[in-house]
Amino acid sequence: HLICHDADAALDFYKRAFNAAETSRMPGPDGKLMHGSMRIGDSAVMLQNESIQHGMLGPKSLKGSPVTIHMYVADVDTFIAHAASAGAEVTMPAADMFWGDRYGVIEDPFGHRWSIATHVRDVTPAQMQQAMKAMCEESSSKVKG
Repeated sequence: HLICHDADAALDFYKRAFNAAETSRMPGPDGKLMHGSMRIGDSAVMLQNESIQHGMLGPKSLKGSPVTIHMYVADVDTFIAHAASAGAEVTMPAADMFWGDRYGVIEDPFGHRWSIATHVRDVTPAQMQQAMKAMCEESSSKVKG
């Protein structure tokens, strides 16, 4: 479950930004979303309004989240651009990564972070290790220099 300060608005955002298909929306006695569900690609995602009295707080109330939701898509650049135009913040633009994915990170308006990727090439563990080592050495030389 994604806990959101305004889960109704979040469900609407995911429909616009991620092309999510809403599968249910059940308001609680106070009119706030008690349970909602959607499909993003082939995955089911559930969400609900935060409830302070039940100890369910969203990332905005917690001032961040240690969780990043990872999602593979057909075209990471198009997906991130579309999400950004709907209100997501791009915290890491898409780039080709040493492990074989084109990868970027966004934060939605409700504080949830999403890593978005498209697999672009197969890489052996040895190639991955070598590329990671080269990246670390490059970063280390920039810090020293």
